Amino acid sequence: MPKLAWISVLVAFVAVPALAESAVPDLRGTWTGESESIVRGPGNPHHRAKAADEPRLSSAMFTMVIDKQDGRRFSGTWSSPRSTEKIIAVVARNNAIYLIDDDGFTVGTLMSPTQIELCYMQQGSARVASCAVMTKK
Repeated sequence: MPKLAWISVLVAFVAVPALAESAVPDLRGTWTGESESIVRGPGNPHHRAKAADEPRLSSAMFTMVIDKQDGRRFSGTWSSPRSTEKIIAVVARNNAIYLIDDDGFTVGTLMSPTQIELCYMQQGSARVASCAVMTKK
């Protein structure tokens, strides 16, 4: 294969992944959204209720304040009218978000610079599965 063809192939393998990676926007600020949750047991501080054998549906308004960001890494607070907790997170190169708080973890997607979908899971005596679309104010 001629030298120019090899160079073209090499450039394609290097450039295509680089194009697929997107720059992480400035996420600092206040984000709000309402959860759609299902809870089994007593719930967590945000969805607390009397424990029951059957799963129950729950919703809560949430606010996420991101006060620190360095590239793909960020931290802040996650709160509802009932509770507040500290969070730390990273944004993967495919715009997936991996976030952890005091008692569970969240997997999300950076949908745009002003919209994130976050899906939370907690296992233990209180089980919670919840998703919320958060919009930056």
